[in-house]
Amino acid sequence: MPAETPPDFSGEGGLRKVARVVLLDPADRILLLHGHEPDDPADDWWFTPGGGLEGAETREEAALRELAEETGITDVELGPVLWRRRCSFPFAGRRWDQDEWYYLARTAQTAGVATGLTELERRSVAGARWWTCRELTRSHETVYPTRLAGLLQRLLDEGPPARPVTLDTEIV
Repeated sequence: MPAETPPDFSGEGGLRKVARVVLLDPADRILLLHGHEPDDPADDWWFTPGGGLEGAETREEAALRELAEETGITDVELGPVLWRRRCSFPFAGRRWDQDEWYYLARTAQTAGVATGLTELERRSVAGARWWTCRELTRSHETVYPTRLAGLLQRLLDEGPPARPVTLDTEIV
């Protein structure tokens, strides 16, 4: 099997533009989705809601749309961009190269129904859960972005950064 060429992050060329949401409830819990490979539920991880931009929508519009589609939560106050990350990972038989922006959002609506999932999401998203920072810190589950527990703790301790923080590139 030939070695896979690592993705080229030097330009915006093939990068999928993604908006993600760090959604906090009044108790400062974060909402994460539980995902897995479509054909292998044992290969699983937790991740923030979000997804790719569609058409001419802005990242803010994509963040709110994706949140509504994936969680059913629509009563949110969208805040600033916290972090930016470039990543590359295999999923569902292909490699995804992404430029992700993570928006802070707050909500009092802690229940919702994911009614807008794509066919692939229906096969690969097993549910959602609200996590405390302490639970996230103690967990041995795979969570993306990596080091989310520390990033969340810093956010809760210091508030949003003055400018978005660029996270390390992750290649899985």
